[in-house]
Amino acid sequence: MNSNVPPREGTDRGFLKRSRRSLALAASLVLVWVAAWLAGQAAERWALSDLRRTAQSTLALQVGALRAEMQKQASLPLALAADPEIAAVAGPDPTPAMVEQVSKRLAQVAAATGSAVIYVIRPDGITVAASNAEAERSFVGRDYAFRPYFRQAMADGAGSQFALGTVSGRAGLYLSRRIGEAGGVVVVKIEFDGVEAAWRQSGDGVFVADARGIVLVASDPAWSFATLREVGDDERKRIRAALEFGEAPLSALPLHPVGGMQDLVRVGRGSRTARTVLALDAPIPGTDWRLHTLTPVGPAVDRERMQAWIIAALGTGLACIGIATLAGRRRRTRRHLAQAAARREELERSVRERTLELTDANRLLRLEIEERRRAEEERRQAEAERERLGRELAQAGRLAALGQFAASMAHEINQPLAAIRSYADNAAILVRRGRGEEAAENAFAIGRLTDRIGGLTRQLKGFARRSSPRREPVALADILANSLELVEARAQAARIAISAERPAPGLYVLGDGPRLEQVVVNLLQNALDAAAGSTDPRVSLLVRDVPDNRVAIEVRDTGPGLPETIRAQVFDAFFTTKSDGLGLGLAIARGIVEDCGGSLNAMDDPAGGAVFRMELAKAPVETTP
Repeated sequence: MNSNVPPREGTDRGFLKRSRRSLALAASLVLVWVAAWLAGQAAERWALSDLRRTAQSTLALQVGALRAEMQKQASLPLALAADPEIAAVAGPDPTPAMVEQVSKRLAQVAAATGSAVIYVIRPDGITVAASNAEAERSFVGRDYAFRPYFRQAMADGAGSQFALGTVSGRAGLYLSRRIGEAGGVVVVKIEFDGVEAAWRQSGDGVFVADARGIVLVASDPAWSFATLREVGDDERKRIRAALEFGEAPLSALPLHPVGGMQDLVRVGRGSRTARTVLALDAPIPGTDWRLHTLTPVGPAVDRERMQAWIIAALGTGLACIGIATLAGRRRRTRRHLAQAAARREELERSVRERTLELTDANRLLRLEIEERRRAEEERRQAEAERERLGRELAQAGRLAALGQFAASMAHEINQPLAAIRSYADNAAILVRRGRGEEAAENAFAIGRLTDRIGGLTRQLKGFARRSSPRREPVALADILANSLELVEARAQAARIAISAERPAPGLYVLGDGPRLEQVVVNLLQNALDAAAGSTDPRVSLLVRDVPDNRVAIEVRDTGPGLPETIRAQVFDAFFTTKSDGLGLGLAIARGIVEDCGGSLNAMDDPAGGAVFRMELAKAPVETTP
């Protein structure tokens, strides 16, 4: 569209556009700065107002705390002045013992009340007894007739004075009281170290000044005995004569008013070290003192001002950005409308071309759909074939499992049959010898073994019917006894000793009794085969309690043991280390134990031989017969 515009006209238009952008940017920056400045001023006024309210509350608390500290000691001189012993000490010719006794009492009272020192002055101004009488710099014998608090008490009955101690060198408030009619004065000195420490911890500048403007107590030790206003020469001479503040220069505090704000002052002498504070003061009831607080305003005001600047700048900047965005959007809208006609024609051409492409794509899509339909039909046929093969494989698996189980049953039935034959031969011999009782016992044993064979055949039938395994309480002692009976003859023939632990009386486990007997017999027979070749053939049957309310039956032998490679395969079907074995016994045994809710594992005994450990769940007590 711009191809027909002369070069000069295009250059001028670009220059005007850049100029408008620069002017808009400059106006936005000025607007942001003005908004930030106005917001900062408003935030400063709000922060100062809030700071004044907080400082007024703090000032009231500080006055109350100081007043309470002074009142705590105010009544002490009056009480001491009424004491007969103190009056006697202030009188003429007190005994040394009485003076010592009173000094000790004054020390006890000072310690109990927190007073700095308590002392008694005779009418001539000499201290006769003091709480610090035992100290190196005792007040006893000192002349305090020059002190205003002594003269006030002698003239008016009571007096007070804040001054620097001439002996201790520590400033404090002296409260004095005249002692009865005999004269003399009792004095209590209060020091404000604890109050000053508390003021320092608060972070604000706090000090107390008297009516003359002299700082008496301050959070900053450098402010002590400084002045709020100029002290006249006559007053300075009187202060020096009374030794009120020692050699303190009574220089002015570095407080400089901030123009336009009555309660704002700058503290400090240099421009870098000076800081602006909010100066408030209030009278202390009962005295001519005033308590002053200097609350720093810099952090609070700067924080609020900075927040206001940021918020105003962000708000104004976002507003400018929004206006610029809206203006740009309007320009883009006009440009888009101007370009719409050209794009419409281009679009129509593209639609015609796209229609041809879609026609070709539709034809290809129909071909692809037909191809996918044929592929889906082939997939369904393959799926049907896989399902048929799966059913055939499942049937073959069931037949194979049935064959394994039948082979195991035949293997296990041979043992009872051999025992029956042995019991029958022994019974015939016992009958010929006339030992009928013993022959009857053999007949009973033959009956039990016959029941055993019947149970095994029932298991075979149950497996063929795919019946669910039983889990019922069975006596562990019966399982072990019947199993040992089946292998006893073989162990005796092989001359292998079998040691068996008897389980606890009344111990029942959950499972199928005959099938569990089949497992124990299989484990014992494998142990006899393994121990047959050792120098000291032995087989052990152990019973152990294990956690989770279970019991473990361990079959140990003294054979060659189980290497790790054999342990990994010993329960696999058709795996055997015997030349005439089928490799089904342990696989079937593990399946039986797992059907009963237990576990069967093989381990290598560090002492030599192998260990087969079968764990079964104990039957609940309420379900046992």
